[in-house]
Amino acid sequence: MNKGVNKAFCTAALLALTAGAQALELRSTELADGDTLPARQVYRGFGCAGDNVSPQLAWRDAPAGTKSFVVTAYDPDAPTGSGWWHWVVYDLPATVTALPGGAGKQGSLPAGARHGRNDYGTHDFGGACPPAGDKAHRYIFTVHALKVEKLDVPADASPALIGFMTHANSLGSAALTVRYGR
Repeated sequence: MNKGVNKAFCTAALLALTAGAQALELRSTELADGDTLPARQVYRGFGCAGDNVSPQLAWRDAPAGTKSFVVTAYDPDAPTGSGWWHWVVYDLPATVTALPGGAGKQGSLPAGARHGRNDYGTHDFGGACPPAGDKAHRYIFTVHALKVEKLDVPADASPALIGFMTHANSLGSAALTVRYGR
């Protein structure tokens, strides 16, 4: 067979195989990409008076080979030089495709899942609380599909270490970004 015809056939076959593939998608009944973060997800403390409740999140179309998920909430605009981690959930089984609102409280995660430490120093959800007078900060909620069932990290691992291990084992991710300022 002619090399040009063979190359065209292989390209067409690859396109046919990937045409039905969907990208990982993250949705929420409480958050919409680009909107303002509701008071329900604002921290209670540090001068903020929100409800400090994690949002409902759901995802679909995980990549083939997904064995677990990590969910994070991160503020890249925090004036720390390294952003601010508000929520880290890891070792979510591949069979889990949603977290209900309020899952950020201790004891509220699906079996097998673990809360990582956030930058407030606690192992739960810590809502938004940017400095008063700052421009609105971005809060990025991300789900990561991983090729491993468990992350090899200690129970008190920093968000940076969990992030490093997440990226080293990632098959794909999807995010929602909301804003909040005061």
